[in-house]
Amino acid sequence: MEKLVKRFNEISIADVALVGGKNSSLGEMFMKLSSKGIRIPDGFATTAFAFRSFLDINKLNEPLKDLMNQLDKTNFSNLKQIGAKARQILIAAKMPDDLKKAIIDAYKELYGDHEVEVAVRSSATAEDLPNASFAGQHESYLNIKGETAVLTAVQRCFASLYTDRAIKYREDNHFEHLKVALSVGVQKMVRADKGCAGVAFTLEPESGFRNVIHISGVWGLGENIVQGAVNPDEFYVFKPTLLRNKKAIIQKKLGDKTKTMIYSSKIKGSSATRNTTTIKEKRQQFVLSDKEIITLANWAYTIEQHYKKPMDIEWAKDGLTNELFIVQARPETIHSQKESHTVTEYRLKARGEPIAKGEAIGSKVAVGTAKVLTSPKNADKLREGEVVVTDMTSPDWDPVLKKSGGIITNKGGRTSHAAIVARELGVPAIVGCGDATEKIKDGQEITVSCAEGKTGAVYKGKIDFEQIDHDLTDIKIPKAPEIMMILGEPDLGFKLSFYPNKGVGLMRIEFIITHLVQVHPMALVKFDELKDKKAKRKIELLTHQYPDKKKFFIEKLAEGIATIAAAFYPKDVLVRMSDFKTNEYANLVGGTEFEPEEQNPMLGFRGALRYYHEQYKEGFRLECEAIKMVRYEMGFENVKMMIPFCRTVDEADKIIAVIEENGLSRVKDQTLKIYMMAELPSNVLLADEFAKRFDGFSIGSNDLTQLILGIDRDSAIVADLFNEQNKAVKEMIATIIKTAKNNDIKIGLCGQAPSDFPDFASFLVEQGIDSISFNPDAILKGIENINRITQKTPSPLREKNPQ
Repeated sequence: MEKLVKRFNEISIADVALVGGKNSSLGEMFMKLSSKGIRIPDGFATTAFAFRSFLDINKLNEPLKDLMNQLDKTNFSNLKQIGAKARQILIAAKMPDDLKKAIIDAYKELYGDHEVEVAVRSSATAEDLPNASFAGQHESYLNIKGETAVLTAVQRCFASLYTDRAIKYREDNHFEHLKVALSVGVQKMVRADKGCAGVAFTLEPESGFRNVIHISGVWGLGENIVQGAVNPDEFYVFKPTLLRNKKAIIQKKLGDKTKTMIYSSKIKGSSATRNTTTIKEKRQQFVLSDKEIITLANWAYTIEQHYKKPMDIEWAKDGLTNELFIVQARPETIHSQKESHTVTEYRLKARGEPIAKGEAIGSKVAVGTAKVLTSPKNADKLREGEVVVTDMTSPDWDPVLKKSGGIITNKGGRTSHAAIVARELGVPAIVGCGDATEKIKDGQEITVSCAEGKTGAVYKGKIDFEQIDHDLTDIKIPKAPEIMMILGEPDLGFKLSFYPNKGVGLMRIEFIITHLVQVHPMALVKFDELKDKKAKRKIELLTHQYPDKKKFFIEKLAEGIATIAAAFYPKDVLVRMSDFKTNEYANLVGGTEFEPEEQNPMLGFRGALRYYHEQYKEGFRLECEAIKMVRYEMGFENVKMMIPFCRTVDEADKIIAVIEENGLSRVKDQTLKIYMMAELPSNVLLADEFAKRFDGFSIGSNDLTQLILGIDRDSAIVADLFNEQNKAVKEMIATIIKTAKNNDIKIGLCGQAPSDFPDFASFLVEQGIDSISFNPDAILKGIENINRITQKTPSPLREKNPQ
């Protein structure tokens, strides 16, 4: 006779038809991965046979079939009534004695005579399969204690096979209602209510980048992440360096975690939870230590290797024992099924002042009518393609969201329910806006833009946009010159890594300093001496986790650099050291106390001069510490240094000496390379001397052009005279390329001109330049230009001096 109940140690992934995807996965991990140190709470599951016996003994098949036949399958106008009747039929039925006994015996066998708290979760035989998603269609009950309460919770799970959202899901996915069975998993509770919980993806959830493990977490129960009720902490771990036992956490983002979900008073056979306000001290703490992050990352990697596919994993930390547990794992179904060789680019043709901002999910643009909803019960108010604007969403919203053309929420992060559903539906979403339901009016025409980077914006009215599809399989990247990227924003790195490229030829760290650090480095070095009380308070707020304020700068800068280094690993990433002008440095928190006022900052206290000058030398030391952390602690040997605006050979000697003083020695580490930005006439005229000191040059065409032609590129009056194709500029570029070749060092160019002007690209190719770096929005056009040229014009210089 078939079993009514099976212990986890009797279940494997082959038992999906018997116990559903969720329980078969738990059994598989308990059996196969516990020996590898992964903790899975023990438990048991009722079988699909048990559920069908329950239906048969109570003669429920026909009544349920009749009800489903009455369902309006076009507009679902009577879904609510049909669902309620179906659930009532199942709740009113009698649990068969043999099933009762089997459940109670399994409960006692596992936990003895003690009434242990358990989680009671549904696992449908069509849920959590590789080609199905929308997990969470059925109910789960937490903190259930005692035999009677467990039996009641199991029957409630049976009834949840006919929640409104589950009925609609089966209709949408063409599953026959009576052919779907429900297994119920009973598992010892992990007291996350007194600890923390979250989700781990074995890829980057936004881009599908495979070499990262993304972990998110909140205080208390993990439902707050799924519902998007709070913004969680986020951690990124790089797999290749994790396997090498390096410092593999490349990014940590502190979420606000305003609420903590805990258990409230129990209801018979159910569980009740409530949100409490998280105390300030815990809001300002990460939910996991670095050691715990690495433990979870190792577990997630092991689970991915076992299943041989990207995984979506739920974890919990027991606040009583401080132990971590894996409580669920299922295949990731969004990016694992996508064709990665196609890139669709969306561009707004105009912009206005955003009426709301939040975290962008996806990279699309949608134009439509806003529908401000307070509950999924208002589904009838939403017309197909309208944009849902609400506080936050849960699985009950699925039927509503399926009709929407976009989703905007006040609360939530990248792994919230709204974000997950938006990715599945392929619609843009902006989550965590804070005040979207106040700023956006019901019925208002809006444009939802996720095409402008990490931050999504909602604009008034309909803004025209263009959609450009790129099939990357059709794009042949030239062997020479190498095509590289210009990047500054770390969060774009994963997505842009899919574009054809040979690495990053210019990484600007100014974006990281402005947005992630925000503080002038010298204000951290001399924090105790700061006179600006307002700046001091802001710095204390930003750096509250860092007793040593300097470490805040080092770690945040290192995280930003490491994120891009990881995205393009093992390709080269050339990191230009800070190149703010004095007025830009002054805009950083605490910056006014350390910067002179200059008449012409473009030609003043900037570039290499700052790095050895007493006014900034200690600030540059922090930049070097960040590079050391990225290369030596985190293991990114693909990171190279680049020095901007180096005026003289003497200055080059001074800066190299300072870099060595700061622990970055090319004698001790022969893989370390230091490049120079070639952007001054002196760099060209004395290129032979500079070539003895640097490992490569990168032509900065903007500064070089303005200094050769004597043009202030910030002045509109002389803007028309600015021209990289001027004969004087081209002769200078030709000269330094030739000198670099003669000295056997690499030379590249960073700038817009090769994509804008095919003639200029042709000129560079003819000169034998080694690499050209493009902004992301110009790289495909640049490749097209270079391919057209190289097919016609082999470079004699390149043939003579192969690199």
